[in-house]
Amino acid sequence: MSILPIQALDAAAVDPALARAVQPTTIPTAAARAPEASFSRLLAEGVDGVNDKLIAAEDMATAFALDDSVPLHQVTYALEEARLSFELALQVRARLVEAYQELSRMQL
Repeated sequence: MSILPIQALDAAAVDPALARAVQPTTIPTAAARAPEASFSRLLAEGVDGVNDKLIAAEDMATAFALDDSVPLHQVTYALEEARLSFELALQVRARLVEAYQELSRMQL
């Protein structure tokens, strides 16, 4: 029994999507790359997210106090989620301040 060699297939004839996938790709230039997330933008988005959760929890608590249209378990969940998000933001801030102080103590 003999084993025959694998013959090359025309990828375009088989599947046009496959033909695009097997073609060599070029490395995108710096201008063509997607913008990377900067540290300040990540921090700003995190603070905005925490603020949104705090506002949503406050709105739910207000709606619950004015009428009973919002169930108590949803209000409790939103308040706890906002509290945990805020505590996490405080911990991140404390670590950043600690890292800054450590860097400022370094001698060059």
